Amino acid sequence: MRRTVFFVSESTGITAETLGQSLLSQFAHSVEFKTVYMPFINTMERARELAERLKQLNELEGVRPIVFATMPEEDIRAVLSSSPCLYIELFDTFIGPLAKELGVGPSGKRGLTHGFSNGDSYEHRMNIINFAMTNDDGARLDKFDQADVILIGVSRSGKTPTCLYLAIHFDIKAANYPLTEEDFERGRLPQVLMNNRDKLIALTIDPLRLHRIREERRPGSRYASLNSCRREVQEAEEMFRRLGLKVLDTTSHSIEEISSLIMKAI
Repeated sequence: MRRTVFFVSESTGITAETLGQSLLSQFAHSVEFKTVYMPFINTMERARELAERLKQLNELEGVRPIVFATMPEEDIRAVLSSSPCLYIELFDTFIGPLAKELGVGPSGKRGLTHGFSNGDSYEHRMNIINFAMTNDDGARLDKFDQADVILIGVSRSGKTPTCLYLAIHFDIKAANYPLTEEDFERGRLPQVLMNNRDKLIALTIDPLRLHRIREERRPGSRYASLNSCRREVQEAEEMFRRLGLKVLDTTSHSIEEISSLIMKAI
């Protein structure tokens, strides 16, 4: 079965997509979803154009398209919900009970979640993201004292994307350090890492999975060979045990799951 799904919003559409994808995941075992991202549907003209597109798609595919929306504008919502689609207004489930509990009505303003509403807050977020980028792969060990968390592990074990996700979604100053041959030969970490031992979280990965990832980056190289991957992972895990570090296995976890486990750990 195939169905077309629209994520629609008057602003960025991030909330509609995030909640919608979570709901769709429960049906992915039997339904193939084609997703369409439709942000900034914030005028009646754009709403009518989208409604016409939904009508044409319904006629073409013979089934209603599914629309996940976060639309505070009542007029625009009415245009979309009256078109031939399954219209799911995600805020309806929550706004009413929350307003009743708080004793005040919602503002109905656009883009409050992901918009540029506070210059100081935005600047803070940019600084956090820049910190993760600047302190990637041990580039600036002199700044590690400022980090909230420091990820260590062999190359391609998931350190960089996890640091960026922590920065973007959790406002965490995250740095990372790749274990090298020199570290294994010394049998210890650089002193700056030992000085921040309480911030260290180690990432490990199955050697076969690591081999596949490295092969995509440097096919046929010693760096990507299965023997090298096995040796590095083994030496890294021995070091982690010796230092008594918290270890997370990234083999079968998504970046979101790894980041959530790190947030719980710290």
